[in-house]
Order: sequence, then structure tokens, then C-alpha cells
Amino acid sequence: MISVLAQERLLGFALGTAVTGIIVFEQRKCIYKSILDNQSEVASKSLTREPIFAKETRSDFAHLWNKAVDQTFGPLIESIGSRRW
Repeated sequence: MISVLAQERLLGFALGTAVTGIIVFEQRKCIYKSILDNQSEVASKSLTREPIFAKETRSDFAHLWNKAVDQTFGPLIESIGSRRW
């Protein structure tokens, strides 16, 4: 037969395990809920987000960028080309 002391320890272990399980479950539930709330908030913001530059502004910027690169590195490319590298 199990002694009274062993029964108390077994009961304490079972209750401690149950309480710990419930606490862990509730904490995980709160964490997952907060993650889901943040993801839905970010998703709703990204759907309503406007582009920074209009399409024609981006193409103008790309054209100006390419022109600046050509002017900057043009002489270097010509000198390398003249050496027949």
C-alpha cells in the first residue's frame, strides 16, 4: 500500500503539473493572439500603402541615374577600351 506521504507527493505532483500546463497554455494563447493581431495590422497597413514615387517619376529617376553613371564612368570606359582590355 502507498503511504500517506507518497500519496501527498503524488497529488502535489499531479496538481503542480496541471497548474503549470494551464499557465503555459494560457501564455501561449496570449502570445499567438498578439502575433496574429500584429500580422493582421501590418497586412492592413500594407494594403493601403501608396507607392512613394509615381511610375513616371521612377522612370525619370532611372533615366537620370543612367545618364549620370554614363557621364561619370564614360571616360574610364573609353580609356580601358582604348587599351584593348
